[in-house]
Amino acid sequence: MPIIDEKVSLQHVVTMESLSTEEVMGLIKRGLSFKRGEAVALPQTGYVSNLFFEDSTRTHKSFEMAELRLGLSMIDFDAKTSSVNKGETLYDTILTMSALGVDICVIRHSEVEYYQELIDSPTITASIVNGGDGSGQHPSQSLLDLMTIYEEFGHFEGLKIMIAGDLAHSRVAKSNMQMLQRLGAHLFFAGPSEWYTEEFAAYGQHVSLDEIVEEADVLMFLRVQHERHDGNENFSKEDYHRLHGLTQERYERMKDTAIIMHPAPVNRDVEIADELVEAPKSRIVRQMQNGVFVRMAILEAVLHARAKK
Repeated sequence: MPIIDEKVSLQHVVTMESLSTEEVMGLIKRGLSFKRGEAVALPQTGYVSNLFFEDSTRTHKSFEMAELRLGLSMIDFDAKTSSVNKGETLYDTILTMSALGVDICVIRHSEVEYYQELIDSPTITASIVNGGDGSGQHPSQSLLDLMTIYEEFGHFEGLKIMIAGDLAHSRVAKSNMQMLQRLGAHLFFAGPSEWYTEEFAAYGQHVSLDEIVEEADVLMFLRVQHERHDGNENFSKEDYHRLHGLTQERYERMKDTAIIMHPAPVNRDVEIADELVEAPKSRIVRQMQNGVFVRMAILEAVLHARAKK
């Protein structure tokens, strides 16, 4: 019996749109099998480098833990001490890593769709895994979110899922809405109207939090990006929490079976009341745990594709 479903063989993982429904479900189920303790048996070993040009705790360290669990060899990279400071472009950095024999480059970068010229290059042979591109996509975060929902409910069809917060700037929202709609979930978007754009209209309905809190199966809150809003004299953390955050009163109105999600880091008492971050209905810690296992599945799928070449 093969170690991994034949359908889950991926040269690169850069967007959710590039993944078929079968591939997504294969990665989710493989992640769950890793979580259950299934032994690792890679089709081949490999070298991986994590190139993070933006600050990160969860995604960066989650990939590192996944790589360690898989027994991969990690090639250290620190943007602060690299030739980036001499003006080296991202393309030339990845060209170098590829030439040195790195098999997989996990990259987070501020440029939207930075990965396009990398995967189009006939010279770069390393596989690219997108750890987040600006306000574009965050496929591994989306997959861990999907794994958490599937682990909880066993299906997506018919679930009412609310995504609330800074939608316009959120790569999490954009990655999740595309796949959740394809999997049959009903989407609702909440939060300040100025953070909602028409690109979301094709995926779900814009509502107030109070309209949907009693019906939703999943309440997914997004981080308020204070770095974008702190200079705005009209923005108040207290007002945001009162109008758009999960307060104790709203928590008590949730369905007994409903769950709370957040990609983290959580701004406590802004998106979610401090005492609710680890409440019984919260799955925020589980999301972080699941991130390791689904990233193991992603890396395994890439190595599986490379072994076929």
